[in-house]
Amino acid sequence: MKKLMIVFATVLLVLSSLTAVMADKGNSNGKGKGKKELQLGVEVLLNDQKDLIEGKRVGLITNPTGVDKELNSIVDRLHNDPDVELTALYGPEHGVRGDAQAGAYVEFYTDETTGLPVYSLYGQTRKPTPEMLENVDVLLFDIQDVGTRFYTYIYTMAYAMEAAAENGKEFIVLDRPNPLGGHKVEGPVLETKYASFVGNYPIPLRHGMTVGELAQLFNEEFEIGADLTVVEMEGWNRNMYYDDTKLEFVLPSPNMPTLETAVVYPGAALIEGTNVSEGRGTTKPFEFIGAPFVNSTEFAAALNKLDLPGVKFRAASFTPSISKHSGTLSHGVQIHVTNKKAYKPIETGLHIVKTLHDMYPEDFQFRAENSAGISFFDNLIGNGWIREAIENGESVKDMEKQWKKELKEFEKVRKDYLIY
Repeated sequence: MKKLMIVFATVLLVLSSLTAVMADKGNSNGKGKGKKELQLGVEVLLNDQKDLIEGKRVGLITNPTGVDKELNSIVDRLHNDPDVELTALYGPEHGVRGDAQAGAYVEFYTDETTGLPVYSLYGQTRKPTPEMLENVDVLLFDIQDVGTRFYTYIYTMAYAMEAAAENGKEFIVLDRPNPLGGHKVEGPVLETKYASFVGNYPIPLRHGMTVGELAQLFNEEFEIGADLTVVEMEGWNRNMYYDDTKLEFVLPSPNMPTLETAVVYPGAALIEGTNVSEGRGTTKPFEFIGAPFVNSTEFAAALNKLDLPGVKFRAASFTPSISKHSGTLSHGVQIHVTNKKAYKPIETGLHIVKTLHDMYPEDFQFRAENSAGISFFDNLIGNGWIREAIENGESVKDMEKQWKKELKEFEKVRKDYLIY
């Protein structure tokens, strides 16, 4: 009996040790691990790392996505915190409150809720001036990105990092999830000749990085030299799309209303470089694609015949209320992503553009070239040769082969800056 008791006790000890190990793994926040409760950068800052900003004058770069899990605005949380001295707000494209349309310039104003000065970082001044930073010791950046190279918020961050470095200010990024997950990297790497505010650095269309990871990459690889701190999230891993986080999706801009929009955006937004509507001014921007000259049934059939992974196309008609073909009935498709993990947005987007070009050669047009011979489509795709390849009848498969080498080189560099 005594021996049985000893064996039983030993088994219990082993089981309890295994349970403890498994619990520890479940709570780990290491790469590829962890089932820890998700904490956004803003929550980690205010709960555990407030010493980073205490006793300092804080400038905040944010927009409506700067919220905690309970949807409380970071503006309000910092303004109402007795330990924090919030002195200025800075707004990216669409403004701090998110009420400006794409391309609209937001002038300097005073925030009604807090009485704080609000400086625009879009339009005439994309980089904070020394005057804008006079009353600031540290700049905080807290904005939800969408994981695509030509979304402008990451360049607002980079310009602000430059200004911080030049004016002796600290810079803190409060990290947030990449809505498209953190594994897939797709599309051509931008060629520097085609750099613009919709693509300022040689990174691919789908970069698979968080804003904190991008900040570290920009700072080191492109020699910004900012005094940079990234407040990391807890409980996020690279397998997560935004709906896996259980966070509410706050639209980052007026034409990015849902996660579904963000999923199609890396490829569907290439339509902005053409005379076809990308669905702005409808309830499904970037999901609706069309123009008055398109036959929706034939176009949908041609795209479905390609049998692209994770997507179906439904013939659809719509009338945009703004932007291209405003007030005019347009015909085309709605993009229905049936499996977002199998879906390849850049491949899909290029097939859409190529099919439009091939089916409607008399009507379809790329946006006009500027004095340097660069079309807006070139800025979006990050080079000039893909437009030429489409015009010359080359296949999307051949285009993908041409950008593969640069993409692999970027992936090697990217590894050094992955946090999660």
